[in-house]
Amino acid sequence: MCQHRPQCPPPESASREAAHVAVRHPEQGWSLLCNGVLLVDDTGELPDGRAIAPVRRPAQAAT
Repeated sequence: MCQHRPQCPPPESASREAAHVAVRHPEQGWSLLCNGVLLVDDTGELPDGRAIAPVRRPAQAAT
């Protein structure tokens, strides 16, 4: 699917989110990367039909 040189990381790679955005729909909360990963704005992913749960980072304390 990826036409870039060097090619973007494959969906099974830990660095899969580094791929170029092929389609962006911010109003719907998702982007399709050129390696086929569906990236969801809540930080969840669908790299190959399986869901990867959203990454929840701890809240920062106000200073």
